[in-house]
Amino acid sequence: MRLAGERPHGRPHVSSERSTVRENAAGAPKTSPRRRRWLRAIVVALAVMLALSLFGGWLLQPKQLVPIILDRTGKTLSLEITADSNAEARLRGEPQLLVRNLVVRESGTKTELLRADRLLIALPWSTLRSGGKNVIVERIELDAPRLNLTALQAWLATRPPSEETTIPTLSDGLRVRNGRIDNDDWRVENIDIDLPKLYPQREVNARVRGRYVDAPITVSFDLAVALTRPANDAGLAVAGPLTIEGRDWRLPATATLSGPLRIGADDLRIWPAKFGMAARYESGDTQMPFALGLHGPLHFHEATLALEPVTAILRGEGAVPNLNSSGAIALGRRLVLRLDGTMPAWPEPWPALPAPIGQSRSPLPFRLRYSGKPDVSELIELGLARDAMRFDSRFRLDAVLGWVEQSVGSPLPPLDGTLSAPTLEISGAMLEGVEITVDDEAIR
Repeated sequence: MRLAGERPHGRPHVSSERSTVRENAAGAPKTSPRRRRWLRAIVVALAVMLALSLFGGWLLQPKQLVPIILDRTGKTLSLEITADSNAEARLRGEPQLLVRNLVVRESGTKTELLRADRLLIALPWSTLRSGGKNVIVERIELDAPRLNLTALQAWLATRPPSEETTIPTLSDGLRVRNGRIDNDDWRVENIDIDLPKLYPQREVNARVRGRYVDAPITVSFDLAVALTRPANDAGLAVAGPLTIEGRDWRLPATATLSGPLRIGADDLRIWPAKFGMAARYESGDTQMPFALGLHGPLHFHEATLALEPVTAILRGEGAVPNLNSSGAIALGRRLVLRLDGTMPAWPEPWPALPAPIGQSRSPLPFRLRYSGKPDVSELIELGLARDAMRFDSRFRLDAVLGWVEQSVGSPLPPLDGTLSAPTLEISGAMLEGVEITVDDEAIR
């Protein structure tokens, strides 16, 4: 039957995505840069730069020598490198060079690839004697570096290919303070990195702090990172607090990620990845704690994280349901969810289901689809079932959460939907062959 006064409304159609979950999340596809191996070239150039500064130190003062060194190094890498003239060079102990207001551009362009208030590099004599063939560095320090990711990718695309991959040694580590990475539409700011030491075949431990900004979403993080060794298929573990914030909500959490790591030319994989998060959704006076677990192959490419296929388990308190599901998740410019699973029970804080559906103890299979902004502000498609009952709906999460929280108001949630059931009890009357359509004009 159809309730009187309602407009005919078909059951929402959930289309099957022909493109991959990654393409939907990334938005317009981008062209990947070709495979490049440039780390060794940069370290060799730095070694030559310091060697030249030390060799010429007896003849020229650092402020006179540095422009020559930077010019020669830049020409080697097809870059324009400049810095202030008040440079410092040290010969005693470990050779060391310090420059200020460093600016790096691709030759013939005005776009800055890298800028830093201060760069310190210290190399052992063995590296200098080898001409950079031994990629061993004592220490690197960067103050307020700002990296233009788009410009970096453009420069890498011009570099000649090489099959050689070299992991440098940093005997006294790396320190970055107040760094920033800029992309066309997002950035990571306030970056602090503490890497005590790096050896190709030894365990690595580091601390990484910063804030990812892609308005209106921000993610602040303070993570401990550990690797069994800095090479492909090494064991990776990441743990620490993070806070995700939107316009009028926040999600403080503690997260863990682990699995074997593989770094490609322009992508990163963890296969399989194990992700866990204990979090709390906060909006106004509302607080909803929950725990989320994910398991599956993780692929990071072109600023998009994808897990496909993924097993996702949600455990909540209060209005947050318990869910067991599988499917695909991707997060980039857009958030894409394709999950199918079961809800073991109807959450108690939710409005009671009418009889006989409410009396059933059967689990509720569900089908969830979302492709939109990462703040989940766009339409969600949800299909639910219990025994012979079927319910298909479209809604906005913030509107439904507001309806669940209010004590008085509309008896129907703000959504478009169609419910069908063999029998349903409404106001004491038992109806058969029921079909109810809810049409909310706000859901468009």
